[in-house]
Amino acid sequence: MSLRAQLKVMIVDDQRTSRMLIRDALDQLGIRNIVTAEDGEQALKSMMASPCHIVISDFNMPKLDGLQLLQAIRSYAPTKKVPFIILSGRGNKELVQKAAALGVNNFLVKPITVPVLQKTIEAVVGRLA
Repeated sequence: MSLRAQLKVMIVDDQRTSRMLIRDALDQLGIRNIVTAEDGEQALKSMMASPCHIVISDFNMPKLDGLQLLQAIRSYAPTKKVPFIILSGRGNKELVQKAAALGVNNFLVKPITVPVLQKTIEAVVGRLA
C-alpha cells in the first residue's frame, strides 16, 4: 500500500472554503483519508480520540489558535511526534519563530497550490510514492 493511501491527514481551519480547497488539493495528490475540524479545540479532541499522521492547521482560529493547538499536540505523548504544518495567510516572522520554538514541521502560505502542498508534505513525511 502506498504512503498516499495510508496517510490520515487532519485539516484545521475555521473557514469552510479553506478546508474545502485543502481537501481538494490533498484529493488531487491521492490522499483520501482526510479529517477536518473547524477550530483547534475540535481538532484536539479528534486527535486525542484518533490521531492523524499529519496536521495541517490554520494559524488564526477561535477557541484554540494554531500555535496553541501545536503546543497541546506536542505536550500529549501519543501525538507529540505527529508532523504539524501551519497554514498562514501572512509570512509573519514572529509567528514563524514561535511555531519553530514549539516544534512545527513546516509552513504553508495561503493561497496554496497542489505542487506546493505536495512539496510541503513530502518535506515532512518523505516522498508520496
